[in-house]
Amino acid sequence: MKSNATRIIGIDPGTRFTGLGIIDRYGNKLKHVHSETIKTVNEKNLETKLTCIFDHLSEVIKEYKPNTASIERVFHSVNPRSSLLLGHARGVALLTLSKFGLEVNEYAPNEIKAAVTGVGRADKDQVASMVKVLLNLNRNEKLGEDESDALAIAICHANTHLYDLVDKK
Repeated sequence: MKSNATRIIGIDPGTRFTGLGIIDRYGNKLKHVHSETIKTVNEKNLETKLTCIFDHLSEVIKEYKPNTASIERVFHSVNPRSSLLLGHARGVALLTLSKFGLEVNEYAPNEIKAAVTGVGRADKDQVASMVKVLLNLNRNEKLGEDESDALAIAICHANTHLYDLVDKK
C-alpha cells in the first residue's frame, strides 16, 4: 500500500454469502486490492455460519490491514425471516470490525448505487460494470455478485468521504 493511501474494506453481509471488497484510495485514484465471497451456504446451522463469517473476516483484516470500513445498512425486506438472518450476519461483521478498532460507515443500497453509477435505482449488472470501470479491472473478469457489491460499498465510502479520508492522513 502506498504510504498516502487509505485502505477501505467494504462488506455486503449475508448468512449464505458475505461479500468482501478491499480497495486503496490515494488522491483521486482507486485500486482494487482484494475481493472474495465468504460462502457459508453449506454450513449446517446458523451458529456455524456466523462463526465462519467472524473467523474469515478476522483473517482478511489481519492480512490486509484496512484503515476504515463500510457496510450496507439494513433494508426492510418483505420477508421478516430474511431480515432477521441478515441482521445476524451484519451484527457479526460489525462486531468483527469493532474488535479490530475499525471505524464503520453505513450506506443504504440506493446511496451505494448512486455513488457508483450515478443512479440510485441501478440494477446489479450496472453496478458490477461500473465497479470494473472505476477499479480499472478487466471487463471480462468475473466478479461474484456479493464480491462486486462489497467493492461498490467500499467505492461509495471512498467517494462519499474523500476529503475526510485525506484529512485523517
